[in-house]
Amino acid sequence: MEQKDNQIAIVTGVSRLQGIGKAICTILAQNGIDIFFTYWLEYDEAMPWGVQENEPDLIQKEIQSYGVRCEKLTLNLKEEGAIDLLFYQVNAKMGAPTILINNATYSTSININSITSQELEAHYLVNMKAVILLTSRFFKNFNENEQGGRIINLSSGQNLSVMNEEVAYAVTKGAIDTFTRTIAQEIACKRITINAVNPGLTDTGWLDDAQKEIFLKRCPMGRIGKPEDVAKLISFLVSDEGQWITGQILNSEGGFIRELYE
Repeated sequence: MEQKDNQIAIVTGVSRLQGIGKAICTILAQNGIDIFFTYWLEYDEAMPWGVQENEPDLIQKEIQSYGVRCEKLTLNLKEEGAIDLLFYQVNAKMGAPTILINNATYSTSININSITSQELEAHYLVNMKAVILLTSRFFKNFNENEQGGRIINLSSGQNLSVMNEEVAYAVTKGAIDTFTRTIAQEIACKRITINAVNPGLTDTGWLDDAQKEIFLKRCPMGRIGKPEDVAKLISFLVSDEGQWITGQILNSEGGFIRELYE
């Protein structure tokens, strides 16, 4: 897929070498797209999978090895002013972005009995508010051109089945599908497309051997999804070939069986 020059992509939530964000950055860089990514190590450090402090540096070096520009910024999307800071840095260091990938997410296991105001707000600030405000700023900042712009929101398949013990995550990520459909026509005046992509079950280092054995029974292709799988779909959507696709929710799940009957 041929890319045109002067493409600049913002990708949020790129902390880990095994993560989906890193895979997205890598494939876009291989297609000649300059990358500006954000990360917030404090979140991943608190998660079971963890993260090494130097992983964003290693990701940046790999991206630069493909001959493109790459800048990074540690950014807490829950903080007021984070979006202003991000776009100031991108415009100052690289120029006006043409691609926005809303990949950052916040997720903790909470059910309706244990949910708190603080945890609900944390999910909302990252999974909804940041995505909406980033999209708005991208639209206002975008300089219309022949190729147009691209926005990709990472969804989570909430329209396909329930997600037990994840009430705050499920409702905030589910809202992104509605947001994507709602504004697709509104932003088309600048030739900007917007789509949501559900990566499905993806092995980014959070699955142990017992979980893999269970989930493999639901994977008809005989393997669990890899970060590169969804990255390839996103690469297509931001290319010239993807310019007529907008307002869609795409599920990159490899035929994952959500209801397993034995």
